[in-house]
Amino acid sequence: MARSLIQRRQEAERARVEAYDASLRRMSRPPRPAPNFQNAIEEARRGFEGSVLRDPAAWRPQLKTRDPARLRLAAARHLFARYPAAGHLEQVWTATGSLEPAEIRLRKRWYIVAASGGSLFKEEAGYWLSRKEVHAFLTAPAGLGFDEAFWHAIARSYAANPGIALRIARSKIAQSDRSAVAFWREAVRFFCANPVGIEELNDYCDFLADSYQHNPQLSLKGRTLGSLGRQMCEWHRDLEAIARIEAANRRAARGRGQPLSLQAAGNVAWAGAAVSDWSWTWTAKDGSKREEYLVTQLRTAACLVAETRAMHHCVSTYAAKCIAGHASIWSLRRRATGETTRLLTIELDREYRAIQIRGFANRLATLEERKLLERWAKARNIGLPK
Repeated sequence: MARSLIQRRQEAERARVEAYDASLRRMSRPPRPAPNFQNAIEEARRGFEGSVLRDPAAWRPQLKTRDPARLRLAAARHLFARYPAAGHLEQVWTATGSLEPAEIRLRKRWYIVAASGGSLFKEEAGYWLSRKEVHAFLTAPAGLGFDEAFWHAIARSYAANPGIALRIARSKIAQSDRSAVAFWREAVRFFCANPVGIEELNDYCDFLADSYQHNPQLSLKGRTLGSLGRQMCEWHRDLEAIARIEAANRRAARGRGQPLSLQAAGNVAWAGAAVSDWSWTWTAKDGSKREEYLVTQLRTAACLVAETRAMHHCVSTYAAKCIAGHASIWSLRRRATGETTRLLTIELDREYRAIQIRGFANRLATLEERKLLERWAKARNIGLPK
């Protein structure tokens, strides 16, 4: 049935109104929710009900903000604070980042004790900081985070120059694990006595962190800045050697048409020779002395570079041969009284024949070491040169 002109005009008008309403819905912002004060007070109080100083229901915030973090901080001030607290203590209520739950709880406890007027040294921080350092922590310069203020307080106890303490606080030392505070405190004392620029200090921090990870008994006592710098240079050379080995591994994988696996730096490994490691124990007749001898295959970049560093030769340059399967590298070691000593480095070819045997600084094997190699060769069917 044909529509009249009036009907067509009415339908066009309705379409225009609907299109206008749809445009308004797209362009207009949704109404902002009201500040959730109840949620903020509950989040701040959770887990610390016994430390509350004021009635949560009595909180009458004059706040326009809807930011949950700012509301949570205001709620914490109402619940726990008798006195103003430093900014680095209040940060735990506004931004926790990737902190572990235990660390978040620790920082909240420190805030509650300090803001309520308690003794932070006696109740919380005395395990890590001295009384003087706790005072320096509470009065740290503005702009520092919690960890930076912590290490700034330690540095202030060793450095008369506040600039040195501030430099240490802003270095990578502030990113160190607090469980290793004894070692890093020693590092702070060292760099207060031997100040360096921030970039060089961060380089030393990377070196010390890697060294401490491999040797938790590491100490800086008796070290000089020069000797530490030489060790750091050797560490950089090791990293460069590992990087070259990783590049050789990638080239070999591409040559074989294999997908490249993601491996952490220094963890490049290869299959190696299909021969198991060997050990032999010698014990004196009266039982007064016991020595264990081991021949271990080196199958990773880190192990090969460590052998090069310890034995002062160039075996790390053989990594490409090992990755390609053309050779395998072995280390003869002696273990006695809890200490392990490297004696020889051995290169085997594909036929399991020893083609190179070298000790420290490329010396030849001694008669006693040769007898040990003969035991190993007999046990593992290895060919030794005459």
